[in-house]
Amino acid sequence: MSRIYNFFVRFIPIGFLWRLTFLNILVVVMVTAISGWAIYSTACFLAVEVGNLDTPRQQRFNRTLLSYLWILMIMAAFIGSVLHFYFIKRFIQPIRGLIQSTKELKLGHSPEPVEVYQDDEIGQLAIQYNGLIAQLQMNEQHRNRLVTDISHEIRTPLSNLNGYLLALKDGDIIGDQVLFASLHQESNRLSQMLEQLEQLKEWDYLSVQSIVEKETYEIKPILNQCVAMFERTLEQKNIPILLEIESGKVDIHVVGIQQVISNLLENAIRYYEGDGPILLAGEKRGKDYCISVTGPSKPIPEIEREKVFSRFYRLDSSRSRMTGGSGLGLAISKEIIERHHQGEIGIDTTSTSNTFWVTLPGII
Repeated sequence: MSRIYNFFVRFIPIGFLWRLTFLNILVVVMVTAISGWAIYSTACFLAVEVGNLDTPRQQRFNRTLLSYLWILMIMAAFIGSVLHFYFIKRFIQPIRGLIQSTKELKLGHSPEPVEVYQDDEIGQLAIQYNGLIAQLQMNEQHRNRLVTDISHEIRTPLSNLNGYLLALKDGDIIGDQVLFASLHQESNRLSQMLEQLEQLKEWDYLSVQSIVEKETYEIKPILNQCVAMFERTLEQKNIPILLEIESGKVDIHVVGIQQVISNLLENAIRYYEGDGPILLAGEKRGKDYCISVTGPSKPIPEIEREKVFSRFYRLDSSRSRMTGGSGLGLAISKEIIERHHQGEIGIDTTSTSNTFWVTLPGII
């Protein structure tokens, strides 16, 4: 078998289509030759035994039959090869498109989607490949946007720090407690931003690797623990908080959920405006467990509600910088809830408050 294969590889024209066509011609010729010989032998035998032909007539009959069989064999080989070439060419057209597309992808280009001609296995392969290309293009756009956003966000505090430090160096201004506190705040904001970027990268990696381990926990103590971390901040800012938490066991990644609730509470405290309390609620809704954080604040416009979960997005950029927001907390929360818990996260708004809610599936 290896010798036959080596023969084909050596003598048959290079190319999958041509090799299949050559093999088809060989098979058709062999089949028609064997069939023709069987027909020829049988017809000649019957002509001798039944036809009672003399020798000259028998020879003419044999020659005529052999000529027709040769014509039939040639026509069968030609027509079969043409049809085989045409259909195989159509069948492997998506494969050629895939090959060309992967070459462009290897060179760093963004290839066009491969055309799909049929809904068979090859067609499904092309569809899946097109989906992969679209995902890679989306990831590239996301990466470029993320780099641009990071550059923009880091440039402002660095410019402030450099400006003040240069002025201090040249003696243009005299340092005081207020100035040093402002510089320290800018430094802290940079550190917080870098830390949250690291967290976001870690959750992205865990999502790709599918190695997030979840366990069953009673949710109420976890929520109470999250509130306890903000008790001092709430007391310093004189902000009341109200808890309405229903017990329930949920299959979760506990560190991730703690981070989500902490982000929502921190967000409610940062943008708190009014006299009412911040409300942390948890309740069962069918097979889901819903957690919500409601805080008195300026209402978020409807067209902005989806954007607040985007990375580095701020409703009021200058106000967010003054309060220390990095624009990453809600993006991290969305990543944890949707990609690692298959849950939902959203926002409801009234004229005096905003409610961020999280739905976790699978109450035990």
